[in-house]
Amino acid sequence: MTVTDLSPRPGPPALVLVAHGSRDPRALSTVRALMDRVRELRPGLPVHLGHIELNEPLLPDTLAALGDAEAVLVPLLLSRGYHVKQDIPEMAAASPARTRVAAPLGPHPLLADTLHARLLEAGWRPRPAGAVVLAAAGSRDPESRLDTHRTAQLLAERLGVPVVPAYASAATPTVEEALTALRARGRHRIAIASCFTAPGRFATECAAHAPWIAAAPLGAHQAMAALILHRYEQALKTPATIAA
Repeated sequence: MTVTDLSPRPGPPALVLVAHGSRDPRALSTVRALMDRVRELRPGLPVHLGHIELNEPLLPDTLAALGDAEAVLVPLLLSRGYHVKQDIPEMAAASPARTRVAAPLGPHPLLADTLHARLLEAGWRPRPAGAVVLAAAGSRDPESRLDTHRTAQLLAERLGVPVVPAYASAATPTVEEALTALRARGRHRIAIASCFTAPGRFATECAAHAPWIAAAPLGAHQAMAALILHRYEQALKTPATIAA
């Protein structure tokens, strides 16, 4: 494939959004809309996209096109796990670009703000027997579970009701199990918060279990764009990695 030259120009280090990739066409359009939001907030900042798998451009191709320019890779992932700890750093190290890898987007208050906003859009209102299942992708990495639990805590503080993390794969409880546990506690007005960056199979499957309302994925919310730029700025305070 032909790769557009993105290499060194004067200005700040490029921001490379690193998306997982999905067979659902809505995912790519959502990520591109989020890129536009970031550009609106920071005019003049070079913003590029690279996928770990399934969609083009793939991250190695995006990094190759940057040449030896400086870049900050911001994972559009919501917790620590294999992609954040292994895949992305390895792809970065194999490129000629001078890279920094930012922290994943979660946990963070801005992520909780977005989850809260999506629930309100879906029709969330406080109820005496209310509760929320925070549906996430899942990972075998225990630090990923810690991050998701922290995000659930931040959302619970905003809503004033229990928020239980649940997972689409690789971890427990499942969404169905979390719903059952909440009902056993007398919670019968249960919403599902979608802790997914964009629409896709996992988000759709989790939402299908909703006994009341299911919020949309995070998408191109303004708070998500602000969070991406926050992670970018944080990463600029760390040394860049230069390929050997």
